[in-house]
Amino acid sequence: MNYLSTRGGDTPRKFCDILLEGLAPDGGLYLPASYPQLGADELARLRRVHAEQGYAALAFEILSLFIDDIPAADLRALCEKTYTAETFGTPEIVPLKKLSDGFYLEALSNGPTLAFKDMAMQLLGNLFEYELARRGEQLNILGATSGDTGSAAEYAMRGKQGIRVFMLSPHGRMSAFQQAQMFSLQDENIHNIAIEGVFDDCQDIVKAVSNDLEFKRRYKIGTVNSINWARLLAQVVYYFAGYFQAARGNAEKVSFTVPSGNFGNVCAGHVARQMGLPIEQLVVATNENDVLDEFFRTGVYRVRGAADTHETSSPSMDISKASNFERFVFDLLGRDGMRTRALFHNALQQRGQFDLGDDPAFEQARQRFGFVSGTSTHADRLATIREVYEKHGVMIDTHTADGVKVAREHVQPGVPMIVLETALPIKFAVTIREALGRDPERPAKFEGIEDLPRRVRVLPADVAQVKQLIVQECP
Repeated sequence: MNYLSTRGGDTPRKFCDILLEGLAPDGGLYLPASYPQLGADELARLRRVHAEQGYAALAFEILSLFIDDIPAADLRALCEKTYTAETFGTPEIVPLKKLSDGFYLEALSNGPTLAFKDMAMQLLGNLFEYELARRGEQLNILGATSGDTGSAAEYAMRGKQGIRVFMLSPHGRMSAFQQAQMFSLQDENIHNIAIEGVFDDCQDIVKAVSNDLEFKRRYKIGTVNSINWARLLAQVVYYFAGYFQAARGNAEKVSFTVPSGNFGNVCAGHVARQMGLPIEQLVVATNENDVLDEFFRTGVYRVRGAADTHETSSPSMDISKASNFERFVFDLLGRDGMRTRALFHNALQQRGQFDLGDDPAFEQARQRFGFVSGTSTHADRLATIREVYEKHGVMIDTHTADGVKVAREHVQPGVPMIVLETALPIKFAVTIREALGRDPERPAKFEGIEDLPRRVRVLPADVAQVKQLIVQECP
């Protein structure tokens, strides 16, 4: 399996090369040269593997289709090391919670940091450590987070040999619990940097550093954001696991609703659907920052500035520049790398938007690729949290509430709907109290976390100052 850039770079790369690289040298994102195709017999076999051997075995089977430069025995061991009941709280790893007939939540938030990002990040940490040891190299991870990516990455990488983490977050724009999870870590290889700005400023810095090829190579910069293909690939697995639990047989179709800001989580569903998983619809749920909903309604992809990026009660989706969206547009345009480059490198930089509304390819977003979308507001969030708790006895977080609200607008008769859970409610306790008049449950290991000493530096949204800090910390 070779990988290519969404912007037309024609030098094929292997999985372990792009694992450590992040962005392609031309600024594009990596995708496989083609998606493996799964017929009825192979889907039936994977269903048996999941039922008889569990999630780790299913992960090995899916990852093996995309990774041919790690020996099979080593890859299987990495999957078995990652996906354990001890780490994820249940032997099923991602069990479905039934809310009503044909309407489910897929539990993705039982990992170390109580968010779905753990599903991929725990594997990524083990993959990084394995490959760096094999090469005798070190890696400096530069990432941006709007809440959950940062803590998931730091908990996955803390103490790992040969790895340092530099994590950027928007100063004062995460929940108190999210900040405490990250900033309370005292590990020497973890560096928290609070940027005076919004998430998109953090993401822009990461991309700017990654696009400085000389600096990137000198200081061995890698990424853990969903621009890293390995992370997105790991997320493909739980679409298969969710499908096998909800569908009685492989002739049945299932829809997924995904709370989405950066388009990484739902892009993994797109990959699964392209592989042949019988997905009817991929429903993109946004909050008040509705750049993705606007595209799927109109064909216009319009990036907002910091002043127009709303601070909401589902802060991990307070994003107005969806960095993974380029992967889907590349497929939408028939994998035309030069045209994709013209849209994302030229049009976005010059005009801050592009319009595919009149392009024949745009209708394929719905017809061929199954995408639909919707939005949710703070009032919707409160009402959904309250209704789900009172009717089903299940407490959900704010982002999952956005998903449930939008999912209900797209339910089709006879097609099971699975909403991907985003995080546990404790991460957004203020809004839970507003909705329910009570505090969410807090796992014992996180008692008093907000009172722990903090290790964080505040910097302006300046690429040069972030580079300077990396240089200071890297001997």
